[in-house]
Amino acid sequence: MVDKPPRLRTLLVSSPAPRFQQTRFQRRIAQVSSSLEGWATNPWRRLSLSLIVLLVSFGIGGGLGAITGALSYFDQLSALFCVLALELAARCRPWLLKRPKDQRLGLQLLDMARIGLLYGLLLDGFKLQ
Repeated sequence: MVDKPPRLRTLLVSSPAPRFQQTRFQRRIAQVSSSLEGWATNPWRRLSLSLIVLLVSFGIGGGLGAITGALSYFDQLSALFCVLALELAARCRPWLLKRPKDQRLGLQLLDMARIGLLYGLLLDGFKLQ
């Protein structure tokens, strides 16, 4: 084994992790999120966007519950999917709470999606009883 010179060894040890170049896709995602934040500064737009997310997730939860309840084939797998989705959303919430108050649109949309999915599943659970 060849020992490296001391200068090179200190450069290798003290250098920070390499920063990767941002791709065009990453820049677009950042632009879209900032433009959505800017668009939703109007309270009525923010409310309508939250309501759309709530209703879409309610429909997904209701459809998932109805389809798996009627088929009785993927009950355990769909329950696992729903629990994982709700848990991941709950785990992402503290990270989103660290943002400033004027940049919490993602948190509000995530909360609406969680509520809609859970209510959709509960409503179909009561219908199938």
